[in-house]
Amino acid sequence: MSSIELTPSQKSILSALVNLYSGDDDAVKGEEIAEQVDRNPGTIRNQMQSLKALQLVEGVPGPKGGYKPTANAYDALDVQRMDEPAFVPLERNGEAMPEANVEEIGLTSVHHPELCRAEIHLQGSVRDIEEGDEITVGPTPLSKLVIDGIVDGKDETDGIIILQIAGMEAPAEPPQK
Repeated sequence: MSSIELTPSQKSILSALVNLYSGDDDAVKGEEIAEQVDRNPGTIRNQMQSLKALQLVEGVPGPKGGYKPTANAYDALDVQRMDEPAFVPLERNGEAMPEANVEEIGLTSVHHPELCRAEIHLQGSVRDIEEGDEITVGPTPLSKLVIDGIVDGKDETDGIIILQIAGMEAPAEPPQK
C-alpha cells in the first residue's frame, strides 16, 4: 500500500481518533477529538470529510454516532493495532498518567557519555507534558526496564517526548513466574 501524506493537522486528528478509539469499540464523538487536539468541533468535522475521502475514517450515524478509524488509518500512522496491547506506565512529576500508554522507546545518542536521550512514543496526548517535567517510564513488560529522565522536548503531532535520561535500570535476571 502506498503511504498517504497527511497534513500535520490531519495527522494529529487521526492520532487522537486512534488513541481515543483504542479503548473500546464505540464510535468517537467529534467533540472528544476537538478537545484532545485543542480545535473547534467544526474544524474536526471538516477534516473528517477529507479523512473519509482518503478511506482513513468511517462515520457512524445516530445518537451513539461519531467516527471510527479504518485499518488504513493504522497503516497511515504506522501504528500496529493489537487487541490487547501491554500497558507500559508513565509518571509525570511522581503522578501516574493512566491515559498515556508508552508505545515505543527509542534510545538516541547512547554513545555520548553526558547526553543520553530517549524518544518516548505515546498513545494518548502529550499536551500536558512540559519541558523540565520529571518522567518515569516503565516497567516494560518483558525486560522490566525503567527509565527516569527530564523532558527535553516534545512533538505533539507525533505524540513523542524527548527525555534527557537521568537513570535506567532493569533487573539483572527476569523475574521468575
